[in-house]
Amino acid sequence: MAKLVTTPNIPRPDDFYADLLALHEGRSKDESDAINARLILILANHIGDREVLVEAFEAAKAE
Repeated sequence: MAKLVTTPNIPRPDDFYADLLALHEGRSKDESDAINARLILILANHIGDREVLVEAFEAAKAE
């Protein structure tokens, strides 16, 4: 069983954050919300482990 990784795990996190901001640049709130929803579903499918995804839900609620 995989566990949710909550420690820093992204190489060059500042670059990732800049890319994420650029993805939303010039878009309306509705467009950004739709992008976020699609991104969540794409990444959840990539993870593919329901237990890890439930851990992510719990971590998101706690923040």
